[in-house]
Amino acid sequence: MKTEPDVLIVGGGAIGICSAYYLAEQGASVSLVEMNEVASGCSQANAGLIVPSYIIPLASPGVLSQGLKWMLKSDSPFYIKPRFDLSLIQWLWRFRRACGSRRMPGAMQALRELSSASSGLFQDLIAKESLACEYRRRGWLMVYKTDTGLNKARKEARLLEHYNVETRLLSTDETIAMEPMLKPDISGGVFYPEDSHLDPAKFVRAVADTLSKKGVEIHEHTEAIEFENSRKSIEAVRTTAGVFRPKQVLLAAGSWSPALGRKLGLSLALQPGKGYSVSIKKPDPCPRIPLYLSETKVAVTTLDDTLRFGGTLEFVGMDFRLNERRVNAIKHAAGEYLARMESLESGEIWSGLRPCSPDGLPLIGRSREFGNLMVATGHGMLGISLAPITGKLISQLAGGLTPDIGLTPLSLARFGC
Repeated sequence: MKTEPDVLIVGGGAIGICSAYYLAEQGASVSLVEMNEVASGCSQANAGLIVPSYIIPLASPGVLSQGLKWMLKSDSPFYIKPRFDLSLIQWLWRFRRACGSRRMPGAMQALRELSSASSGLFQDLIAKESLACEYRRRGWLMVYKTDTGLNKARKEARLLEHYNVETRLLSTDETIAMEPMLKPDISGGVFYPEDSHLDPAKFVRAVADTLSKKGVEIHEHTEAIEFENSRKSIEAVRTTAGVFRPKQVLLAAGSWSPALGRKLGLSLALQPGKGYSVSIKKPDPCPRIPLYLSETKVAVTTLDDTLRFGGTLEFVGMDFRLNERRVNAIKHAAGEYLARMESLESGEIWSGLRPCSPDGLPLIGRSREFGNLMVATGHGMLGISLAPITGKLISQLAGGLTPDIGLTPLSLARFGC
């Protein structure tokens, strides 16, 4: 076991595994510890969407008022469990501030740069390593049942064009021609041709399989317990598999990152946002391209043998229990928009905790308190989509290189960490 690697990564999800890949490509010796198994967290069964079109952050004008209405319904697309939790209260206060229109253009520009670069890296990485992960570039079709929703979408599409996002506005007939399984009572759609999709678990595991050839050690079922640190540096990381004394540490543990950060006296402004998916055996016929059932906030992804419905954002803390009402809401949404989907078979039900920052941007950078600590977390619903570019930026940061994309908007310091 390499106990003195150049970099020790804590977290074996999409962000940690992609960081390990690009660090190894740069020549660094890398060890990675994961408390469960690789791809066992948010990467396991999410929608698998790679979406350079999705650049309007969670914190945007109008979201707060809509969210307050949804909070009254436990089966709504967005739900916050009422409770006294100081960290949640602080997060909501920061979220409210980030929803102002003045902050939105900067956040959108940052997400556009990240997602465009990541989309290209996906193609390069998958081709170079011959990764079997069901990658397809078929675009993403957002479908609207109401004229109100469609009119709002058209305004958003015009806004996205200012950030060089290619959009196609579609009538009802054009939308159904693109996806014949849609019911005829829809109002129309917006198509984003740049977007793509894959099986997220297969992608993460396929990248992980390449790492052994590059000398990376992956320690599954290994939990980081304590950090030994001097005033400005982490000297050692105690784990259930032994003690590591790395030159640098990367904290990429998703929703578990704040708890690990507290062991170092760091406060990471994140809340776990629970998402759900329902995966069924691929039916015949089946949707041909990824869909977004917009009013219900449900994504539909067709994989080789699976049809997956994913959605909801539930702030209930570190709670892993399945909420049957939310699962049923996803199933109901499928029947509202798609023919022959009125009664979904049971299939595989999954939920995962996504690390959400108050302003919708990830936290990527170095800690001011510990010079050899890097952090990469807070990607929210974009963990898979932004994994390659995050990994590359971390490798550049670790190697003392100038990052391809400026990290100031993603700095830990913006929340006082």
